[in-house]
Amino acid sequence: MSAPHDLAIRGGTIVTASDRFRADIGIRDGRITDIAAEITGAREEIDATGLMVLPGGIDAHVHLAQPTSDGTVMADDFESGTRSAAAGGNTTVLPFAMQVKGSSLRDCVSAYHAKAEGQCYTDVSFHLVISDPTPQVLGQELPALVRDGYTSFKVFMTYDDLVLNDAELLEVFEVARRERALVMVHAEGHDAIKHMTRRLEEQGKTAPYYHAEAHHQIAEREATHRAISHAQLTDVPVMIVHVSGRDPMEQIQWARKRGMKVHAETCPQYIALTRDDLKGLNMDFEGAKYVCSPPPRDADSQAAIWEGLRDGTFEVFSSDHCPFFFENSEGTGKDNPRARTSFKWVPNGIPGVETRLPILFSEGVSKGRISLERFVALTSTNPAKLYGLYPQKGALVIGADADITLWDPTRTDTIRQENLHHGSDYTPYEGMEITGWPVRTILRGQTIVVDGQVVASKGQGAYQTRGTSSALA
Repeated sequence: MSAPHDLAIRGGTIVTASDRFRADIGIRDGRITDIAAEITGAREEIDATGLMVLPGGIDAHVHLAQPTSDGTVMADDFESGTRSAAAGGNTTVLPFAMQVKGSSLRDCVSAYHAKAEGQCYTDVSFHLVISDPTPQVLGQELPALVRDGYTSFKVFMTYDDLVLNDAELLEVFEVARRERALVMVHAEGHDAIKHMTRRLEEQGKTAPYYHAEAHHQIAEREATHRAISHAQLTDVPVMIVHVSGRDPMEQIQWARKRGMKVHAETCPQYIALTRDDLKGLNMDFEGAKYVCSPPPRDADSQAAIWEGLRDGTFEVFSSDHCPFFFENSEGTGKDNPRARTSFKWVPNGIPGVETRLPILFSEGVSKGRISLERFVALTSTNPAKLYGLYPQKGALVIGADADITLWDPTRTDTIRQENLHHGSDYTPYEGMEITGWPVRTILRGQTIVVDGQVVASKGQGAYQTRGTSSALA
C-alpha cells in the first residue's frame, strides 16, 4: 500500500509527450508524489476509468485586460479569461504585460500584476511587450526584469502604436541575446499592410473581408524572413508567433535547415477558419467576428499548417485569445461606427482560450491527423519547456505540480456561445462539432472545473516566475 495521499487519480490512461500507459497518480501538497500501478489510501479518489489523464493545458499566448490605443474595451479581464481557460482544460496561461509608449516598462508590469492579483482561476505568468525601446528600457529595465523571471518578450513588426523599425528590432534582439531571453515576433510587414489598405479603400473595398486582403500572406512571409535575418545577425533564438500558412512556414523551415534556432507557433483559427468566414453572410459586417491578424487563409494554408503540426515545424499550439465584444452599449466593440467605415478600424482579435484544446483534440487526435502524444507536446509540454516552466509544469512526473486535465475522448459536443465562460458575446467557432472534451481540470491537486462547471473560487491561481527557455539551452 502506498503512503497516504491527498488525492489519487485512479484507473485512467496517462498520456505524456512521449508515452501512454495505465497507472494511478498520487498527489500530496499540490504535487505529484507517486505514479504506480495501484494507489490506495488517499483522502480523496477520482475514478478516471475510460479517461485520458493529461498534463494541464498551457496556453502560451493570450491577451487579457490589455490596454488599447483606440479605447476599445477588451472583453476578458483576468477573472473571466482564466475562468474560461480552466473550463477549456488549461491550468496555466501566459498573457502579455504591454508597455505603453512613453511609459516605464517596470511600471507597466506592476500595473498588470495589480489587475491579476486575486482574480485568477488558473496559474499565470507574463510575457512582456516592448513598444518603446528607449535607452532606459534596454539598458536597465528590460535586463532587470529578465533576471526577475520575465524571460520572454514580444515585439511587433506592424500596428502604428506597437511597430518597431529594423534598427529597434536589432537593438532589442541584442538585449535578448545578452540577457538570455526568448524573443516572440509578430511578423507582418507594416508598410505593405498600409499600402494594401490604402489601395483597397481607394477602390471602395472596405468590408471586413478585405482585412484578409490587406494583411496578405506575402506581407507575413516577408516579415518572417526579415525577423529571421535579424535573429541570424544577432545570433539569438526567436519564436515566430501565430503563423498562418505555407509561405511563412517555409521561411521557418528554410532557416532551420541552415541551423538557425527559429521556433514557431500556430493557432486554432488557422485550422478551423478560412478567409471566406470574413465574408459574413454576404460581404456584410458579420465578417468582423473573424477579423484577427494574421487572418485565416485558404484550404492550402490549412493543409500546410497540419503538415507543420505533424512534422515538428510548429512546436506550440496557442489560442492567441484576443477577445472583444461584437456589440456593446458603449459602442467600443467590433461593431462600432468607425469600424463600419473601413475594415482597418475593426478591433483585431478573436476569443479562443476555452476552445483551443477541444478544437485541436477533435480535428487532430479524433480525426487521426496527430497522435495524443503530439497533442500533449504542442499544448502543454513544449510551451512549458520553451517558456521556462518545465518540469514544474507540462509534465506528469514525480515532483511536478499536479496540474492535470482528464479527457473523455469519446464525448461529443457542439461549441455554443451560451455554454462558454469567456467575456465576449460570441465565438467564431459557433456550431462546430467536437469529439473529445476535457471533463475535469485540476490545478495543483485541486479540482477547479468538472463537467463544464467551475467549482473553484477566483484567486486559486498564482503567478509563476519562470526560468530560462529551453531554446537557450
